[in-house]
Amino acid sequence: MAIDQLSVFVENKPGKLVEVLEALGGAKIDLRALSIADTADYGVLRVIVDKPVDALKTLTDLGFVVRINQVLPVSIDDRPGALAESLRVLSDGGVDVEYLYAFVAHTSGRAFVIFRVEDNDAAESILRRHGISVALKDEVYN
Repeated sequence: MAIDQLSVFVENKPGKLVEVLEALGGAKIDLRALSIADTADYGVLRVIVDKPVDALKTLTDLGFVVRINQVLPVSIDDRPGALAESLRVLSDGGVDVEYLYAFVAHTSGRAFVIFRVEDNDAAESILRRHGISVALKDEVYN
């Protein structure tokens, strides 16, 4: 089941990243996972939050450029090689992973990895056929 990820374009200047994070905190929006990639002029902050619609409104009201993308939260065993196994299953199924990032799960022995793929439904089907769990929204947001 795909979940919402916000991609926030942030100027690569001192204080801009903290401005985004303070705005989310001030709106009582809790971060679940984040990743940032930067260039000389700007960064793309990718975040999973507990209230994506509220976060979108909060940030766009402040003038930030924000997009919502659907990503796939995959729950894998927390052991060496588990991520590689998941990626092999997708690769063998013809699914290209554009990017991914991990975050800490509140469930012992599990790790959550956010996969950005072109077709979430196809990726989810392939993973499930191979016994790899896709996290539920409640597991990620709560």
